[in-house]
Amino acid sequence: MGQDDGYLLDNRQAEAGTRFDALAALFDASTFRHFERVGIDAGWRCWEVGAGGPSVVAWLRERVGPGGRVLATDIDVSWTGNDATEGVEVLRHDVGRDALPPGPFDLVHARLVLVHVAERDAALRTMVQALRPGGWLVVEDADPALQPLICPDEYGPEQELANRLRTGFRQLLRQRGADLAYGRRLPRLLREAGLADVEADAYFPITSPACDVLETATVQQMRDKLVAEGLATDEEIERHLANIAAGRLDLATSPMISAWGRRPTGDGSPPLL
Repeated sequence: MGQDDGYLLDNRQAEAGTRFDALAALFDASTFRHFERVGIDAGWRCWEVGAGGPSVVAWLRERVGPGGRVLATDIDVSWTGNDATEGVEVLRHDVGRDALPPGPFDLVHARLVLVHVAERDAALRTMVQALRPGGWLVVEDADPALQPLICPDEYGPEQELANRLRTGFRQLLRQRGADLAYGRRLPRLLREAGLADVEADAYFPITSPACDVLETATVQQMRDKLVAEGLATDEEIERHLANIAAGRLDLATSPMISAWGRRPTGDGSPPLL
């Protein structure tokens, strides 16, 4: 995602690229596993919603081959630079507000998008409407309320500080309209949207070097807002960053809940895969 009204982590900030790389290191393998689960193949037409970084788009382009199509959309497409990639169309698009892009699609995917979108119900409807009969929707969103601690093993003052700063971050997210319990609702929402064969699972690292990178970039990106809201001091933030750099913290992430479902064909015939 990018710079929406009140979106906390702006793609235009210097730390955004670092965050994208860390998120890719943490979650791409799980995302690609779900793509494999729905049977993505050569020739598919795919829509990557809220593309953010390039890693998922590149994987999709490789898998669908020259006969396929990948549409990558976001409200900020600065991550693309000026390089055109064969087989990939990049479009500035707000999934919660803008008209449906040309489709239909065999696969629509969004990761860490809807939890931040104020018009998330409209956005989900748009993605479902973009599917061809038999096409698959894969939605992945964090659920910070399900596991709110960045240090689940809170055994000392350094871990307590990390969790307190994470609480402040969640408060800022709520103020900007984020639904911190959205991930757990995804299976129900996909069924209510009319999708069939709905399944879901969850994944989150307990500790990883990429978690350290992600937390450092996130704190640096939001530090001015934390201080301005009285949620942390500059000294506390500097101390937390030093603790991360020293390798003294086991940093986790919120659970990433992945849910997937298929648009029915409507005539009882097998899915059009």
